[in-house]
Amino acid sequence: MLYHLFSYLQETFNLSGAGLFGFISFRAVFALLISLFISWAMGGKLIALLNKLQVKDEIRKLGLQGEEQKAKTPTMGGLIILSAIIIPTVLLCNFSNIYVCLMLAVTVWLGFIGFYDDYIKVFKKDKGGLRARSKLIGQFGLGLIVASTLYFNNDVIVRKNITVNPEISVYNEQNRFERFDHITQSNHIMVDDRVAQSYFPFLKNHSFDYAWFLRLFTSDADKYAWIIYIPVVMLIVTFISNGCNITDGMDGLATGVTMITMIALTVMAYMAGNFIVSDYLNLLHLPGVGELVIFCAAVLGACVGFMWYNAFPAQVFMGDVGSLALGGIVASLVLILRLEVMLPLLCGIYIIENLSVMIQVGRFKYLKKKKGVDYARANRVFLMSPLHHHYDKKGIDETKIVVRFWIVQIMLIALFFLILKIR
Repeated sequence: MLYHLFSYLQETFNLSGAGLFGFISFRAVFALLISLFISWAMGGKLIALLNKLQVKDEIRKLGLQGEEQKAKTPTMGGLIILSAIIIPTVLLCNFSNIYVCLMLAVTVWLGFIGFYDDYIKVFKKDKGGLRARSKLIGQFGLGLIVASTLYFNNDVIVRKNITVNPEISVYNEQNRFERFDHITQSNHIMVDDRVAQSYFPFLKNHSFDYAWFLRLFTSDADKYAWIIYIPVVMLIVTFISNGCNITDGMDGLATGVTMITMIALTVMAYMAGNFIVSDYLNLLHLPGVGELVIFCAAVLGACVGFMWYNAFPAQVFMGDVGSLALGGIVASLVLILRLEVMLPLLCGIYIIENLSVMIQVGRFKYLKKKKGVDYARANRVFLMSPLHHHYDKKGIDETKIVVRFWIVQIMLIALFFLILKIR
């Protein structure tokens, strides 16, 4: 709202200072500060309200550290995070930008699914919460919306520099024009292309085209790339949102990991939206993506503010309302920025935690069927899944586990940025 208001004042009355809202950097810092303030100021009051309403999840007795204390801690604190994301985004972002609208839809959609899941657990006293099938339908449904928007919407483009080969044919060409480069003092021929393409550091031109799979079978592969692209997006959104949900099992773990990943995604949103930087690093240039820097700053500020209350010993848990939404936000940003090939680095902890559960459950079911339940229990891969509980069972202090997981994620992000420079 403020962006559009000050844009109007600048254009109509040439109001002094109104032009500041045209700068992404100014609005990003402003969004960060607003989200920090909202999460910090709102947190204490919401925690008091949650305690008054007895909004507490039932903690199963599994022999883990601090179980009795955690049973007294309120949940659904993710409402703090959602408020601190949505309010600055609505105030400061350009709503004519398709990416901003999509990210708000993702936040609200998965926030609602998580809220309903928590509501069933807390108020209906059903430990199972929302049924797995219903949750998956909601996640796959969102994945379909994200995939369809990124593939079919005319505002979602990759801008390519074709100066070397200006006669090249582009299947989904939207626009072709010349751009003057003030650094090289020369004209570049650019083309806007709607293509299912992703960044890949070790291939020629640092890009990977989903239509490549289909070129083995048909000459019209570009026309049918959605057959590959849409299912992949649906799986990524579901897998990563569940990964964040599973990671949220220790004080500050999911919040801290998400903060680290969001720093990387904020930087990438700025670079991908900037022609000069993306051209220098050989990244895919995505016009309009720079507006997501404001959204990313709001998410980062919300997580930092929430950590004030979620750090050990936690005064509140984020619950599914926070973890599902944060996971979906990270997954959608990775897809928008065309970085899905880099998921093992950007979302390494989410993936490891998710896989640890899948491996544990899969092996247990297999051994139970083959050799009985007693043998299966005695030969589990982990002492307990997800992975952070395995280390908890080994007697490692909770705070040390959390900090070590943060360090691993920092190392993965550092490796990600190192790979960006590989040409």
